[in-house]
Amino acid sequence: MHFGATRALDGVDFQCNAGEVHAVLGENGAGKSTLMKLIAGVLQPTHGQLRVDGRDVLLNSPRAALNHGLVCMFQELSLVPDLTVRENLLLGSPGAGIGWLSGDSLARAQDVLARIDGAQIRMGARVSDLTLPQRQQVEIAKAIMKRPRLLILDEATSALSASVVERVFGLVREERDNGIAILFISHRFHEIEALADRVSVFRNGRRVETFMKGAYDYKEIINMMVGQKIEELFPAKIPVGSDAEVVLDVRNFSWDGRVRDIDLTVRRGQIVGLGGLDGQGQGAFLMGLFGLLRKAEGTTAIGGASTDINSPKQAKQQEVGLAYIPEDRKTEGLILDQSIRENLALAALGRPDLDAGDGALYASSLEQLALRHGGLDLPVSSLSGGNQQKVVLAKWLALKPRCLLLADPTRGIDVKTKTQIYAMLRQLADQGTAIVLLSTDYEELIQLCDETHVFFDGEIIASLNGDDLTPENIIAAALNVAPESRAAHG
Repeated sequence: MHFGATRALDGVDFQCNAGEVHAVLGENGAGKSTLMKLIAGVLQPTHGQLRVDGRDVLLNSPRAALNHGLVCMFQELSLVPDLTVRENLLLGSPGAGIGWLSGDSLARAQDVLARIDGAQIRMGARVSDLTLPQRQQVEIAKAIMKRPRLLILDEATSALSASVVERVFGLVREERDNGIAILFISHRFHEIEALADRVSVFRNGRRVETFMKGAYDYKEIINMMVGQKIEELFPAKIPVGSDAEVVLDVRNFSWDGRVRDIDLTVRRGQIVGLGGLDGQGQGAFLMGLFGLLRKAEGTTAIGGASTDINSPKQAKQQEVGLAYIPEDRKTEGLILDQSIRENLALAALGRPDLDAGDGALYASSLEQLALRHGGLDLPVSSLSGGNQQKVVLAKWLALKPRCLLLADPTRGIDVKTKTQIYAMLRQLADQGTAIVLLSTDYEELIQLCDETHVFFDGEIIASLNGDDLTPENIIAAALNVAPESRAAHG
């Protein structure tokens, strides 16, 4: 597949068999998404053939692919926000007419939602009113209800909690056992280990190798993906002393009955993690710290000075120094139709001490993040997901925040970009920035964070550090189970 002089795919041979989960790995730009778009009929190959059941086929549209039973759930969700769940399920459904959905199809969608912990999602609910995890659940149901012969799941679990992921995996295994071929794209190695039967690694538009699960360990696979040896994915921690300056001190934070009596202290140079199942209050807590929630209660001190933060504009002022990286970069972190340059300027707007139009303001953060782009005047939508996230980070790092609040900043991005972000966070911490990291990736909470606070039902149920900061203890706390080895909060 060529785009001008760029070869997105270069002589790729690839096959997926019925009744298997075939994982496709590679960093952003490796060619895996282009291959998925060819199979889904979104793109047509410059050279070569696509075969279904051994016969050459012309997939010149998504409808043509659907007619062959090829269904793709892309990482960037295809739901229409202003339509209801029912109406979104209708879109693209084979045999559906205007304004209706067959009883069998609707029942299948409702059954799929119930099986992946989405029974509470109403068919009449507007998609824009759903949380990101709920939208992802609807997207999965929309794909499964089409009864695919081959199903492509592109980062299908990136926004889901661990318990929901397990239910999605159970559903995928059932589909596999019923003879469905499944292509699974994920940047989370524990998901590959849990689900895949075979694995193909792509790099620079070529398929590097295909092998059975377990043939290589994750470090060897990372080496295949990036073409160079990575000894450690995570940088070494540097201990922060108990006498380090307290940058952020939160007491009795509560909001709307959904978050209750949260105490949190973050010192200069410290990375503090927030974990737990999705929707347990940790996301709302971060938003509240940044002034995004009305009627939040409690006290917040920045650098020892009591501060009332009632809006993001107030939170980002120099004397406060908070920065917030939201969960969904597409809808909350970027304006996709605007240029990279215009998006970089957004955070500096409303700061009287900064010139938002001064390109030099962002030069250091762009260099630190190694942003790959063809020009700052191109629309930010032209960038890969990983590079889009770098723009979100760069616009806030330019403000030199005292405390950085991050909501799942590596969701759905490739290993190489993750490694760059991990190194950047460690460098910021070493320079004295206080960091609060909400993550659904247990390895991030363990390997990056000095301590991790696990939320359950709006409260911190456990605070883990040192030898107690383990996957088992994080999961146990997230499920409100108390193993003997787990340290109790407080």
